[in-house]
Amino acid sequence: MNESHPSTAVPSTTTAEPGEPGCAGGLTVLDLPDLPGPVDAPDGTADDRTAPSAVVQDRLAGRLSDITSLHEHTERLARARGLTATLDTVLASGAALLGARRGMLVTRRPGGGPGQPVGFNLDRASLGALETVPAEQSLLARLLRELDRPAHMHSRDLAEDPAIGARLRELAVHLGLGGAYGLPLATDEDGPLAAALWFYDEPGEPTGCQRELARHYCEIAAPLLAKQLETDRIARTTEALRRGLLPDRLPRAAGLRLAARLVPAGLERSSGSDWYDAIPLPDGTIGLTVGSVSGDGPGAGPGSAPGAAAAMGRVRAALRAYAVLEGEDPVSVLGDLELLLKTTEPTRTATAVYAWVEPEERRITLAGAGHCPPVLVGRHGAEFVETSLSAPLGMLTCWEAPGVGFTAERGDTLLLYTEGLARRCGPTLHTGQANLRRAAADAPRDVRIDPDRLCAHLLAVCPDRETPGTATDDLMLLAARFE
Repeated sequence: MNESHPSTAVPSTTTAEPGEPGCAGGLTVLDLPDLPGPVDAPDGTADDRTAPSAVVQDRLAGRLSDITSLHEHTERLARARGLTATLDTVLASGAALLGARRGMLVTRRPGGGPGQPVGFNLDRASLGALETVPAEQSLLARLLRELDRPAHMHSRDLAEDPAIGARLRELAVHLGLGGAYGLPLATDEDGPLAAALWFYDEPGEPTGCQRELARHYCEIAAPLLAKQLETDRIARTTEALRRGLLPDRLPRAAGLRLAARLVPAGLERSSGSDWYDAIPLPDGTIGLTVGSVSGDGPGAGPGSAPGAAAAMGRVRAALRAYAVLEGEDPVSVLGDLELLLKTTEPTRTATAVYAWVEPEERRITLAGAGHCPPVLVGRHGAEFVETSLSAPLGMLTCWEAPGVGFTAERGDTLLLYTEGLARRCGPTLHTGQANLRRAAADAPRDVRIDPDRLCAHLLAVCPDRETPGTATDDLMLLAARFE
């Protein structure tokens, strides 16, 4: 394995051998050739015999082809959306520029060292095997060094290279890896961000021109990757904080089994934030609630989603307090929440449903505010629990709606959900609600008797009508089965 450090790396003016495949006929990618110009003839006219030769013209054509190829790959990278797509594009484009067939890439962890690998034409088992290479033998780890980081690494034959550790030589034979070529992706501001290693099926290495193309490509890719990594870090941090505003576990109660599912939309696309909760009350009963806080008033867009998430945390905390004080009266709980919302969150609205449950008696009293009607799933099907029509909290001068009371049968399951799930199940809200009820009624018996499996089933059978990664509504589902 050969390492080239920045101070000893092959300079950019190094030329490849004429006729190498995929290179600009002996010219580097970005350097202009020193072409001979026409010489004046004795009579003062230009002598065309000294014009550039056909060989130089071929080299110019090759150079143009290389620049075009590099431009196409960088355009493809610029169109990539999200960190995963960016990493996949870097690997695929690097393989095309180097003439390799497989590759792997790792990003650098905040504390240093390689993170989870991403593969190109490598299955999960192969990636897992390559992860077993000890850190001191890892080629990718060397490319991620803060200090003494090589500009590139290459081996003509991994299986026979004496500089390669025994484990990597063994895997090269087992996985059919021939030559390898690796490059770091780094910027002056951020240092090493990632390292990529491409593999050939047979012993060999890239040409000089292929190396130049790949090096220039990685130099362009590194700052774009830095932005994607920062965006991903912020999104994961924000999502962790957002999930921290919701219960980390559901309470246990005799005669009642609870399960919940949350599939949050990205905060950069969402215009609101949903909650769910199960609140143990002092008298042994349970308060169940789901709801959604909208952005900064009517017409609020995705830019207000982080604020809505914070407001959701405040509203949920207040609802818990009201439930402890007067949880047996859902109308009073939502009425108090309405007053708080109008007083402290005047530019926001919320929909909610709150149910007071006596597990042993299987008695339920609930009220809703502009929210989707709950579904009661029993042995003979599923029916809506029709709550009175009412506006969302914060919309009217004074919110008021009667409560609804009923007794469930042993084995029934009460489903509370938010609008995002209903809209996922159909082209309109009404159709989506009907489809969700039908999916619950048609669930197999062994699924209906397990609230956790029922939640998973409903998320699976309701078709996702949005392009993956573009959801604008949270998906929230809370199931309570009476036993």
